[in-house]
Amino acid sequence: MNFSGLIENFGPLTVAGLAQGAIIALFALGYTLVYGVLRLINFAHSEVFLVGTYACLIVWGWFGLDQNSARPDFGAMLGFMALGLVAAIVVSGVVALFVELVAYRPLRRRNAPPLAFLITAIGASLAISEFVGVATHRNQRGVPPIIQAKTVITIGNTHITNLQILIVVLALVMMFILDRFINGSRLGRGIRAVAQNPDSAALMGVNKSRVISLVFLLGGLMAGIAAVMYDLKIGVTKYDAGFLLGIDAFTAAVLGGIGNLRGALVGGILLGVLQSYAAGLFGSNWLHAAAFVILVLILMFRPSGLLGESLGRARA
Repeated sequence: MNFSGLIENFGPLTVAGLAQGAIIALFALGYTLVYGVLRLINFAHSEVFLVGTYACLIVWGWFGLDQNSARPDFGAMLGFMALGLVAAIVVSGVVALFVELVAYRPLRRRNAPPLAFLITAIGASLAISEFVGVATHRNQRGVPPIIQAKTVITIGNTHITNLQILIVVLALVMMFILDRFINGSRLGRGIRAVAQNPDSAALMGVNKSRVISLVFLLGGLMAGIAAVMYDLKIGVTKYDAGFLLGIDAFTAAVLGGIGNLRGALVGGILLGVLQSYAAGLFGSNWLHAAAFVILVLILMFRPSGLLGESLGRARA
């Protein structure tokens, strides 16, 4: 264990963890939204994220951009960022809706037992993952240098880049928008009503199927944004990119209180920082192992999570 390295690099590890945690938090929102309404762990959500990582790369490739391209100027960078975000959001949202319509809705109509939903979720995840693997020949793809990471703030040996600030700020902004949508809009009230009591919500005229589709769509949109930020931060993507990060996102959702939107944000950022510290203390090979250890501990000692409120009762 490298305690001296952890103390010496405490600032850089914290900043790196915050950026990674912001991506995990956006990813985790899909898990917590679906669980809050359906009490279902949507394992296929990791593949919703995965297709988003490739969607932006494909769109950028249409403009001749690859990992060897020159960095665009500021105006072109904004345009390519917008195009990548739109592509990832649309594709991830469509895939999330497709999974709900094809995999889960027929089971709900038949009042299938929970085990059938669990098996279907795993099957959908494997099917999409293998489809992407075949389509990409399981090759790693580089990401075009859309944004040049530059240090904008220096505190001692801690250097904060423009990309890290962008990731954290974007995650907070999207969390705020989603929070306002859930609490302040008519559709958001429908989501909270179905999460609290589906039968009573139906008697009040809330269309349960429409609400569930909306929840999957919202989760897909957040996963698409997380996918673009992941590509820009890591610089490469491959067909199994969603698997390990999906475990991290699920851990973050449980850590914050699965079914609680603000819990997903808190859990994601906290998990990212703890993973960064674990990597500094034990080595980078322990990055994802730390998430598994935290998941086991939280399930043993506080299964309701840190915030612990369900979507139907929480203010977030």
